[in-house]
Amino acid sequence: MSRSLSFECLRYAAILVALAITLVPILWMVSMAFKPVAEWQATGSDLTWIPKDPTLDNFRYIFGESSSNLIVALERTAVKPILSSLLSATLGTLIAMSAGTAAAYGLSRYGTGANLPLALLQLRLFPPMAVMIPVMVMWSWLGLMDSWYGLALIYGIVTLPFAFWLMKVFFDDMPREIEEAAQVEGCSRWRVFTRVTLPMMRAPLASAALFVFILNWSDYLIALLLTTREWVTIPVYMASLSSSMTGQLYGAKAALGLIAAVPPVLLGIMIQRHLVRGLTFGALRQ
Repeated sequence: MSRSLSFECLRYAAILVALAITLVPILWMVSMAFKPVAEWQATGSDLTWIPKDPTLDNFRYIFGESSSNLIVALERTAVKPILSSLLSATLGTLIAMSAGTAAAYGLSRYGTGANLPLALLQLRLFPPMAVMIPVMVMWSWLGLMDSWYGLALIYGIVTLPFAFWLMKVFFDDMPREIEEAAQVEGCSRWRVFTRVTLPMMRAPLASAALFVFILNWSDYLIALLLTTREWVTIPVYMASLSSSMTGQLYGAKAALGLIAAVPPVLLGIMIQRHLVRGLTFGALRQ
């Protein structure tokens, strides 16, 4: 066996191992979501990968329809947490991408605000708990506690550095000659930005927005501290799924986790034609 063939075999073996490590938890979650109570409570040799008696009871349960006397009725269903996550993560992403894109373009093209990158980076340098204590005081004073728009605002602030740094790299890699040619033709700076630059940056914008959305969608700490009951998000609600009779409700958690995976996956599918170009934007720049 040649050396190159041996290397290829090792590479594919490493890829298969990494793929298995990644997919096993996902497959187990999917399997658990469709198991009845007796199966996801099983231990040892009674555990099975494939449900013996597939059921939708776990999905019905988190939406308020308990079909088993082994599980107590929920105080609140998963409808409002799902809505809270969708509203706060989406609006937070829009805030971060709008402010981050504008700031990145201004710094990349005009060099204004030389200390801005470091100032934004400082938002991520402090431990989250140290930052959240004063945020909780401010949000309480402003009346933003336990509200989806309060969450969206802090999500936009927290993920702003990611949006800014990602877009700055993309703007730096974009050639300026096209914008200069548009200005020579009589376009204003604003028209160049909206009609020339942004359409050319669709792929980077899509990839950056997906990254920021996933950060907001999967947040637990901020939502835990800034919501109490009315507008808790999916991660906070999932942590509360337990029963004094059965302990952790693994089947219900798996069902909710499967639902929580849908929006990021759908968003990725919708913008998949932009993702590869966005993630490799400027890679071949000479």
